[in-house]
Amino acid sequence: MPKLILATNNSHKISEICAILSCSGIEILSARDFPDFPQVEETGKTLAENALLKTRAAWNRYHLPSVADDTGLEVDYLGGAPGVYSARFAGPGGSFADNNRKLLDLLRGVPEHLRTARFRTVIAFVDQVGGEHLVEGVLRGRIAATPIGEYGFGYDPIFLVEETRRTLAQFPSHEKNTISHRSRALTKIRAVILRDLTGLDSINEP
Repeated sequence: MPKLILATNNSHKISEICAILSCSGIEILSARDFPDFPQVEETGKTLAENALLKTRAAWNRYHLPSVADDTGLEVDYLGGAPGVYSARFAGPGGSFADNNRKLLDLLRGVPEHLRTARFRTVIAFVDQVGGEHLVEGVLRGRIAATPIGEYGFGYDPIFLVEETRRTLAQFPSHEKNTISHRSRALTKIRAVILRDLTGLDSINEP
């Protein structure tokens, strides 16, 4: 059975990506399945550079098709910040709650119409022969005044999805996986991955 490596230890990302990509005939592995998985410092200046750093490291170590993503929240009022620094916006060791708190502090008093933002995900796939593929998914919305919702992770509780009054954290995973920035990127790359691993553009779901 062909194998695909998800180059991440993030349990939330693993669950989300597996739910979207999962299909019969492919064994999906993650960094957690490899005790010696390479630790990659995200030194890239763009989301694409970081995604490629991670997936190249996995492919170079195991010579198996590998997928990695990097995601940033871009707030227009802040000139696109936190962007590539989204995961560590509150500093080294900062939690999701710390990042959200810092962002809300920076936007305190900013009116709703100026709180526009977008989630941007870039996914890198290195295929069986080392060919590199990049795709992007974007979800537009606004930053809420306070965290709302019980689902999701990261900035989901403060991101109001465009044309709704719901944050991403108010969408159960099966709904989120149909609209999210990550799902939009994965949908674009899914056929490329399946073709590389199975020779088919689509295969039966379990």
